[in-house]
Amino acid sequence: MSALANSAHSAQNILVFGDSLSAGYGIARTDSWVNLLQLELKITDPQFEVVNASISGETTAGGLRRISHAIQEHKPVVVILELGANDGLRGSPIAEIEGNLSLIIDQIKKANSATLLIGVQLPPNYGPDYTRRFRALYPKLAKKHRITLVPFMLEGIAPEQFQADNLHPNAAAQSRILQNILPSLKPILR
Repeated sequence: MSALANSAHSAQNILVFGDSLSAGYGIARTDSWVNLLQLELKITDPQFEVVNASISGETTAGGLRRISHAIQEHKPVVVILELGANDGLRGSPIAEIEGNLSLIIDQIKKANSATLLIGVQLPPNYGPDYTRRFRALYPKLAKKHRITLVPFMLEGIAPEQFQADNLHPNAAAQSRILQNILPSLKPILR
């Protein structure tokens, strides 16, 4: 067996399973936080390979349909789960979003993979009650499933670091997103 095949065989996959915020919507893939994570890990933890299975527009229901196949195909040691924003933007029932995410987390656990849950928040125009309940569902899921949570992946992103839609961060914001995620991811990788 060649050294290359040997090193590829020993790689441990980190599966990023999200929506447009992780798929790199509107920016070059090389600029996305997911690609920046792979570059960081090549230096600090070269045994890990990042696989991005994120799809722009993905909902928790779509993720629930796809997670089993993604786990079987990539056999991840860690799944970075970043879904729910599109459900929230559509005003989907909070209980439905929570139920779908809970079932996804159950499947990840069944595969003996660790989960890093990435929280997102909604713009205030969805009403204070809905946005409060939406924001609360991520800590609730993390506590229920005893998994690590990044409360808000876009924490500290300045208004000028968003694309014209005011929803998607631009290329300049991607390193900050990675810095929001890395402190929670690193202990899982140890």
